[in-house]
Amino acid sequence: MRQLLLSLPRSRKRLIGVLFDTIAIIVCLELAFYIRIGITDSIIHYFPTYIIAIVTTLPILVRMGLYRAVLRYMGTDSIVTILKACSYAAICLMLFGFMFGQNHLPRSIPFIYWLMLLPVMTISRYLMRSWLLGETLADIFPEFFPRKIGHSSHGVPVAIYGAGAAGVQLMSALDKGLEYQPVAFLDDKRDNAGRAIQGRKIYRPKHFNQMLQESGAQEILLAIPSATRSRRKQIVQTLEQFGLPIRSIPSMADLASGRMKMQEIQNVDIGDVLGREEVAPREGLLELCITGRAVLVTGAGGSIGSELCRQILQQRPSCLVLYDHSEFNLYAIEQDLRRMQETLSECRLTKIPAVLGSVNDPQRLVETMSRFSIGTVYHAAAYKHVPMVEHNIEEGLRNNTLGTLYAAQAAIITNVERFVLISTDKAVRPTNIMGASKRLAEMVLQGLADEKIVKLYHAERFGFKKEESFLVSTCFTMVRFGNVLGSSGSVIPLFREQIRTGGPVTVTHPEINRYFMTIPEAALLVIQAGAMATGGEVFVLDMGKPVKITSLAKRMINLSGLTVKDENNPDGDISITFTGLRPGEKLYEELLIGDNVHFTDHPKISMAVETKEKWLGFCDQLDRILIILNRRDFDELKVVLSKYIHGFSSTSSVVDWMSQDRVAETSSQRVVEAHE
Repeated sequence: MRQLLLSLPRSRKRLIGVLFDTIAIIVCLELAFYIRIGITDSIIHYFPTYIIAIVTTLPILVRMGLYRAVLRYMGTDSIVTILKACSYAAICLMLFGFMFGQNHLPRSIPFIYWLMLLPVMTISRYLMRSWLLGETLADIFPEFFPRKIGHSSHGVPVAIYGAGAAGVQLMSALDKGLEYQPVAFLDDKRDNAGRAIQGRKIYRPKHFNQMLQESGAQEILLAIPSATRSRRKQIVQTLEQFGLPIRSIPSMADLASGRMKMQEIQNVDIGDVLGREEVAPREGLLELCITGRAVLVTGAGGSIGSELCRQILQQRPSCLVLYDHSEFNLYAIEQDLRRMQETLSECRLTKIPAVLGSVNDPQRLVETMSRFSIGTVYHAAAYKHVPMVEHNIEEGLRNNTLGTLYAAQAAIITNVERFVLISTDKAVRPTNIMGASKRLAEMVLQGLADEKIVKLYHAERFGFKKEESFLVSTCFTMVRFGNVLGSSGSVIPLFREQIRTGGPVTVTHPEINRYFMTIPEAALLVIQAGAMATGGEVFVLDMGKPVKITSLAKRMINLSGLTVKDENNPDGDISITFTGLRPGEKLYEELLIGDNVHFTDHPKISMAVETKEKWLGFCDQLDRILIILNRRDFDELKVVLSKYIHGFSSTSSVVDWMSQDRVAETSSQRVVEAHE
């Protein structure tokens, strides 16, 4: 019966509602007359009154939207709507009674009618809502069934941490859905302990076990969007020992920007686990190179590039050009920014062209920067996955080094005011080709920053002659930082997927550690550091303390409500296995090549003072590197790089799929297979 009713067209459902309310109006008015004058055949004596009640009440119910509301998702706010509708109906009945000469109508009838109609309209709708949702008496009257809460079919029973405004709003949002059922609150404020919010009792964290027994909660939802990172870390550490999955609502920044809504539940932010406290950005630095200007972001669809675009859009540029060679990534970030524009009125005037193109296409770069009169470039395009680049050395160098070189020279040709390179801690004393390619990219900008006039490298690819010279008016700078949480290729998404599929969680080495920061924080600091540049600086972001990857894996398992399977706990859920360091990978990363570092006015941004390569000398070395690269002699390439890049020391033999040894090995394998 329930499924049949749910499957009916919307028009028929409304008709059923109107018929039910018509009967309810007649019954309520009949009861009003019986209570007031004690007659049971009032419909005969006061027939015009019944007609007036129907023709006034039904239009009011329609006008108040009660027939547009979906019964299954009705919330407590509907009570106010019903109260208003019944009050208007009673008033109209009184006025029409006087207007049409129904003076013999007792004056108390409209009031008694209101007293009858209000509970009938309210209770009937909520009973129907409960029936459609399949709720039991334990769901409707939890006070009388304390141990049965959470065992109905109405979603996963959850406890909400935070009995403030955000927690109440989350509870109301979840009550309208089917996925989660709020059954209790957790809050560390003593004044709230023992109180209740709409039948859900508030417990202190130290009474967690009591809360579990009485409510049957199976997950914990954090509703503390305004809490600091350090406070959230303390709360997560307190809760994770109880072994329940912990999820959270979006941060205040996501809520304010319109990217996410209160009821959007997500995995607990790994930043809450690390507890890194973010510093409020300086608006003056954020606006300096963006507001009212045309901005270009290369690699706009990547992890860092896409977040840069979101942060840049909020600073109201006149034009934000998205440049990427991946059609899917470009489409995704463009749609995301369009949605942001619909939410944030202040950035609706910004033009957002999405340009498909490679950083290895110099003429495409020049055409794009010229066409949109670009003032600021954020160069985020790069291959950054260490093992992938180690297996594809030629493409890694061409994209990361030559791509940066071409983008920088295009900026010179088109008189771009500021060019900011997104670099990496792996460029410091690199042990892999990815890090070496990014260090070479840094050297490109350091060389160009010290020149007044330059001749282009590969000038013919830009459509110019080798002899032509260009005035350097662009301010070049670079920002170096470590891993960002949740980026493509990061361990965080990998661990989440491995935990979801039952493990094992793979870690390369028991002692490996990494620096981490959130993607939004990194993007904001990049923008601020770029605004502080005068030319040729290497800005270094404060990454805090390094994090042991093994500890991170264990905490992610615990936050998922599971346990680590090891020698001490052989019956655990998820095991951790060590696979060994991958080609080019090191146990720890660094941010500074030397010890000479200058602090800036910003507490999270420092400036590294490093030796620079002259532009002409760099071009000569790059010629040599490309010659070796073209003949794919990767062993010699690593020797040259070790002599040219300070601290470069490859930790692995050549593993490029296109190396001569690899080709020979593959050919030999085919011969063996053919004989077999």
